[in-house]
Amino acid sequence: MQKHMTDKHRRFLRAVRAFIPRERVYTDYLRRLAWGTDAGFYRLVPQIVVRVADEREVVRLMQAAGESGVPLTFRAAGTSLSGQAVSDSVLVVAGKHWEGCEVLDGGRAVRLQPGVVGARVNEVLKPYGYRFSPDPASIKSAMVGGIVMNNASGMNCGTHANSDRVLLSARLVLADGTLLDTGDDASRRAFSQSHGGFLRAVEALRGRVRGNKSLTERILHKYSIKNVMGLNLLPLVRFDDPFDIIAHLLVGSEGTLAFLAGVTMRTEREYEHKASAMVYFSDIGEASRAVVEMNKLQDAAGERIVHSAEMLDRKSLASVGDTTGEGLTAVLTETKAHTADELAANVARIEALLGRFALYVPARFTGDPAEQAKYWAVRSGIFPAVGGGRRPGTTCLIEDVAFHIEDLPRATAELQALIARHGYDDACIYGHALEGNYHFIINQSFSDPAEAARYEALMDDVVELVVGKYDGSLKAEHGTGRNMAPFVRREWGDDAFAVMRAVKELFDPAGVLNPGVIFNDDPRCHLSHFKPLPLTDPLVDRCIECGFCEVNCLTCGLTLSSRQRIVVRREIARLKASGENPRRLKELERGYRYPGEQTCAGDGLCSTSCPVGINTGELTHALRALRMPPGSAGHAAGEFAARHFAGLKDTLRPVLTMADATHRVLGTPAMTAVAKGLHALGIPRWLASMPRAYRITGVLKTAPVQESDKVVYFPSCINQTMGLPRETPVAEPLAEKMAALLRKAGYEVIFPENMERLCCGTIWESKGMADIADRKTAELEEALWRASEGGRWPVLCDQSPCLHRMREKIGRMKLYEPAEFIWTFLRERLEFRPQPGPVAVHVTCSMRRMGLAGVIVSLAQLCAREVVIPEEVGCCGFAGDRGFTHPEVNAYALRKLRPVVERAGVRVGYSNSRTCEIGLTAHAGVPYVSIVYLVDACTVAKR
Repeated sequence: MQKHMTDKHRRFLRAVRAFIPRERVYTDYLRRLAWGTDAGFYRLVPQIVVRVADEREVVRLMQAAGESGVPLTFRAAGTSLSGQAVSDSVLVVAGKHWEGCEVLDGGRAVRLQPGVVGARVNEVLKPYGYRFSPDPASIKSAMVGGIVMNNASGMNCGTHANSDRVLLSARLVLADGTLLDTGDDASRRAFSQSHGGFLRAVEALRGRVRGNKSLTERILHKYSIKNVMGLNLLPLVRFDDPFDIIAHLLVGSEGTLAFLAGVTMRTEREYEHKASAMVYFSDIGEASRAVVEMNKLQDAAGERIVHSAEMLDRKSLASVGDTTGEGLTAVLTETKAHTADELAANVARIEALLGRFALYVPARFTGDPAEQAKYWAVRSGIFPAVGGGRRPGTTCLIEDVAFHIEDLPRATAELQALIARHGYDDACIYGHALEGNYHFIINQSFSDPAEAARYEALMDDVVELVVGKYDGSLKAEHGTGRNMAPFVRREWGDDAFAVMRAVKELFDPAGVLNPGVIFNDDPRCHLSHFKPLPLTDPLVDRCIECGFCEVNCLTCGLTLSSRQRIVVRREIARLKASGENPRRLKELERGYRYPGEQTCAGDGLCSTSCPVGINTGELTHALRALRMPPGSAGHAAGEFAARHFAGLKDTLRPVLTMADATHRVLGTPAMTAVAKGLHALGIPRWLASMPRAYRITGVLKTAPVQESDKVVYFPSCINQTMGLPRETPVAEPLAEKMAALLRKAGYEVIFPENMERLCCGTIWESKGMADIADRKTAELEEALWRASEGGRWPVLCDQSPCLHRMREKIGRMKLYEPAEFIWTFLRERLEFRPQPGPVAVHVTCSMRRMGLAGVIVSLAQLCAREVVIPEEVGCCGFAGDRGFTHPEVNAYALRKLRPVVERAGVRVGYSNSRTCEIGLTAHAGVPYVSIVYLVDACTVAKR
């Protein structure tokens, strides 16, 4: 019996388990806590988490909820900020299984499922010259379901190209379990027969609104600027067809009306030419006046030529380390065009207008994509920078308001003064000034009643300023959620609020869809259930739980994501500090081991999309270190291995030989079955791509000729020990091929002394034995220093993960992995003869983190006429030995690889990490080998 559940939730659970597998229904506290957390500042822990896989499951889930009277809350990526995706009942997650993306009409439209990440849609549309117009700052992480259901917008789409404006049709599941596709004639006919009364009620609501002239005018006025407060009433004015009204009512409804199973949306033509400028003003008032005037600039077609004007006040600039001047306000301005001449004309007009204002320095527009990217990275980094730098123990809150553009100069100054008056000295204001839309960030403590009262007073004054004085929007893009639910009636008035209530009662008469969101009878609901952010570990204490890391976390959806790991560790830290629930603490510590620690690849890719650069892999290493302190049996084993490393490799070689012999006798199918059974007993998993034993011979180390250019080549431990697998398209082990390629290019190859004993230390680092790892790195450094004659010659290591650690720890030599070394030193010495046919390239985590992803791809493009970079494949999940000990991680990480490879007709893939190549070969259906083989095959030495 689940003690945390009510009786109706137990009945619901029994019903759900009849049609959804247990592995997608979570009732343990650890996963309920982890999945129940979103990017906002509220915390509710669901009683049940259900990860649905298709529409049929959702239909039955809705029916079960209706029969049991159990409320449901839907979420996709969990990047929402206002409390609309948290629940203390049942949380329904539609993410990883809902990633359908179909391009229509040559890119002019796109059909999407709710689990597709927004940025992924743009990747798919890019070859067609179109883009997905809704552009929240979280687009690289937020999913379509959340973007549409929150009507989320951003820096460019404004009100003219948000989800409501570009939605063509919707596929939805109503609270009674009815599936409706508003873009499908058969579905519309069936719905008309089964739900005629529903359609007539929609038409009656349309008539009610249009029959009230003042209400109609108010709706049009309110939606002339960004507004996501309450339900979306604009469809009742814009559309006649009840099916169109139904589809658009869902936009911004935050899961309170139905489940969104899919959308068809109109796309926007991408601009080929863009220019941006960071324009600095001495005060925020002058900046606001300039924005008002820029908003008036139009081209011959009546379109605005300024596409973005992002305001950054002095605190915002300070948070991201801008040193242009003291106390400045900046407006990041962007213009776009379809031709270079149009862009130049736009820039000239904007610069002429800005010349009328008091600028701190002259405006300078740039069309350089790299420089523009830096500007926009500054803008995107404000919220995480302020949140990451908050005082320990405080919560980072972001509010989101909009004013009519003509009110901007006065309203901006008054908002800034209001925040200061309440003592929020570290608060900053920034946002989409061209739309009159501002965000302000405060770091708030709720540790005592006085602090909570200060926040309440601030919000009351904000409501009076935004709504009472300027009739603006209390929520422009982030959703009403729980945060602004008490103020919906205050902003809209009784007539509009009554229509919203009527819509809710029509769609959800039992009130089971996301209760407490948008409609909440508690006037103080925004002041309760705040999320605790206790100090846990300096490695992760800056985390604001935004979830941006999850797109690069390979175990997100398998066990725990990087964000979820931090959430659980924080709760463990809180329980330890408070002592309030020892039993739960023990449950979490025991339960965390497999999903949190053992299946974390520790690859660090999460840090590349984390706004404050948190590497959850480092936390995992720290936790492993606590389990293996000096003096423990595990640490002693690590010490033994480090001191007898050459002997350890000698022990491994016979094991590889025996495994290969058994493979030869049994054959691959039988050997795979045996290996699977042994793995169930705790034995590391054998794979058919497992290499045979290898030892570098003295002949290889002897250079045939003396050359004026030399390179120190350190073959990684694995390439000293492992040769070729039984089935492979290449003939020589990597160490031999690498040396041959270097000599072909005219290099003398120097090997460090005592290679058999040397290691970069990655093996021990990954196990949490940093002290041993650092000692092995130091040994390697000394050997390389001698071999390179004090750093005179470059050093090459053939394994990119090893090179990554070497670069982090060794600073006095030039260190390279194969792709960069070939690109830098061998490219001009070799004649490249590109081979026909496609090749696949896997960019390893370490290459991405070293900023070398483009290098290996460019190198492959010199060698082959078609280079395929498999989409949505990041870290391979092999993670050193994790592919042997936890093969499920490798399989999950590469679940999308094989279809891409087969579709492209690839016969061989290339990378620069041997362990990655083992896993890639096992799951791609084609062999993967080092990029060195490709370069050697398609080059000859220049004469």
